[in-house]
Amino acid sequence: MFALGKVTGTLVSEVHLWHMQNPNVSVDCAVFGFDGQKLNVLLIEQEDFGQVCRFALPGDHLEGEENLDEAAARVLRELTSLSGLYLQQCGTFGDPGRVKDSKDLPWLSHIRKDPTTRVITVAYFALVKMTDFNLSASSFASRVFWHDAYEIPQLAFDHNLIYKQALQTLRRELSDLRVGFELLPHKFTLGQMQAVYEAILNASFDKRNFRKKALNDQWVLPLDEKQTGVVHKPAQLYQRNSERTYS
Repeated sequence: MFALGKVTGTLVSEVHLWHMQNPNVSVDCAVFGFDGQKLNVLLIEQEDFGQVCRFALPGDHLEGEENLDEAAARVLRELTSLSGLYLQQCGTFGDPGRVKDSKDLPWLSHIRKDPTTRVITVAYFALVKMTDFNLSASSFASRVFWHDAYEIPQLAFDHNLIYKQALQTLRRELSDLRVGFELLPHKFTLGQMQAVYEAILNASFDKRNFRKKALNDQWVLPLDEKQTGVVHKPAQLYQRNSERTYS
């Protein structure tokens, strides 16, 4: 939860928004992006109303009759103009004090009729290739930007906790081969795959050992193709082994 009322410079009628949105249920999204070398997370800068800049994970309250998945997809679509992104629930956060921290009350007082009304949020994580789109700040964010996933600043509300849970879930899903390929081209090298694993796990692996495990455990299928248009020796291309990975 971060932008109750979808600020556009002036407050929209609170009464109108109260009928459109559910004030007690929200979704928040930890959007992980890979730039070919390192892992990044998508942050937004909230309207500050003369206060200090506030950073947060993108999210919003449910609107109308939409379900949780639809709300999360809408939030991402408004930020990226893309649909069909990989999106998965990773936790629910309902501490009664999550919107009562003194650092958040000045901002909430500008946005909400009752700033301390309890909000339960369902968290999601998403995976995107950063080269696929250009970010665009929507009506609920004054700025949207990529930030190093391992140098996260102080975020609004309990978003640091949500981010930590999202990263833990991402790593667990990666170890079970359920995710990771969303950050790679359809045809990729083992070097590219290793870079994704190292970025998500924040670790380094021996090239030979990683290659051996990927092939012996049949994570991927070799193609009768090699890279083209590269200055170095073209590397073998592979694709995901859908029969080996879990759904």
